[in-house]
Amino acid sequence: MPKFPYGTSAIEYSIQYVPNKKDVSIIVDWTSGVSVTVPDNISQERIDLVLRQKAPWILRRLSEFNEIKPLTTRHEFISGEKFPYLGRQYRLKVAATDSTSDVILAFQNGKFIASVPKSSSPTWRQEQLRIAFRDWYIKQGHSKVQQRIKLFAPRLGLTPSKTVMKDQQSRWGSCTKNGTININWRILMAPMRIVDYVIVHELGHMIHADHSSDFWTVVASVMPDYDERKDWLRVHGPTLQL
Repeated sequence: MPKFPYGTSAIEYSIQYVPNKKDVSIIVDWTSGVSVTVPDNISQERIDLVLRQKAPWILRRLSEFNEIKPLTTRHEFISGEKFPYLGRQYRLKVAATDSTSDVILAFQNGKFIASVPKSSSPTWRQEQLRIAFRDWYIKQGHSKVQQRIKLFAPRLGLTPSKTVMKDQQSRWGSCTKNGTININWRILMAPMRIVDYVIVHELGHMIHADHSSDFWTVVASVMPDYDERKDWLRVHGPTLQL
């Protein structure tokens, strides 16, 4: 990755050249760092000038991210432990039985119920339950996200071609050129209003591929308080993990 020196600091960034783009866009994200999107015919001198102008803001944002601490304790997947779904916490009950040779996870009466082989080791159970929870979030998330897209897409005059729940570490969502909306399954742990923000964000990219002022105007037209939701995700996003 290229680096831009500023005072005693060096700002590392990724860069993407886009045809017909008119200005320089800079995104500072807690997972992917500093991303710079520029016109394909721009000079390095112009890029450096913009980076120099934005350097105080970039460094301030990076400093804020350093204060965000990801969840340091991983789930143990034992009875009584709580797991989040759409911002609410639900307890897990694990039952060891001779009648199954695999892990079975269900959500019943406001709690997660897991059946595991009685002869299995704690380490095996933990890893298999982690996978089972991920698969559950993906399945439930696909249905929930489709419902919310049907709510928000018409407000923007859009019809996404497909919705995909993805296992991603560095993005909450993405939008392809053919209109596919990809959503990180981990966002299903967040409150519904944050899930909605990610969905509207990606719908906005069907209109504007960058993060220009025009893009944020589109997002604001549907979600005036998007900035507060965006900030919630910045602060709490690292804790949305198994």
